[in-house]
Amino acid sequence: MQPTGPYAEDLALAMRIADEADRLTLSNFRSDSLTVELKPDDTPVTAVDRETELLIRRLLDEHRPADAFHGEEFADKSGGTRQWVVDPIDGTKNYIRGVPVWATLIALLDDGVPVVGVVSAPALGSRWFAARGDGAFKGASLADALAISVSDVTQASEASVSYSSLSGWEERGLLDAFLDLSRSVWRTRAYGDFWSYMLVAEGVVDVACEPELELYDMAALVPIVEEAGGTFTSLAGEPGPFGGDALATNTALHAALLEALRAH
Repeated sequence: MQPTGPYAEDLALAMRIADEADRLTLSNFRSDSLTVELKPDDTPVTAVDRETELLIRRLLDEHRPADAFHGEEFADKSGGTRQWVVDPIDGTKNYIRGVPVWATLIALLDDGVPVVGVVSAPALGSRWFAARGDGAFKGASLADALAISVSDVTQASEASVSYSSLSGWEERGLLDAFLDLSRSVWRTRAYGDFWSYMLVAEGVVDVACEPELELYDMAALVPIVEEAGGTFTSLAGEPGPFGGDALATNTALHAALLEALRAH
């Protein structure tokens, strides 16, 4: 594919940066020398998380010096209306244990709107990406990309739903709501993290939802889901990645799923 929209150059840059990040993360995956620490919130972080974020930040400073930056591991960089949002390794616990479901997430927000998203999962051999107005794609590069789109399932009883864990729903007091939802749909599976949302964008899963997320967990997912024809909101229906939680669907199911969760 050849992007032609206003963010085509930004997408091309994000893809090149993802190539560099993949080389670093994949070369250290399942390494005997991997070091792990606990952050103040008791979540794990590796030296590779930090090195990858610094690598991405350095490349963005070189190519987009005026843009702001928000990442998981280091302090924000202020700037104008354009902000890059990065999760160096989404799925750090998987990365630590040798599970291949992890990815580098790179997003560009323009005046608060997610307009570019790249989700690169090299251990899965997969990458998804989108720029506003240019569609959503899966492929290792722009040259060999295949367009993706959401499913056409219209009934919740026929829907496949992906999530990350039950504990988060319980901590938010939403476990009963989620369990009721799970009983009303065709299938539930915990594919987890970024992968749930990319499967929605591909049309092989119909719904993805999580009760507790950060901006860097979601920003790159939004353009991909939306350009594939889906809808991405908070559990309260707020569009985009700012509500602290997420519901992504093929659009046809969105109102019904919001209502099911709001019932509690």
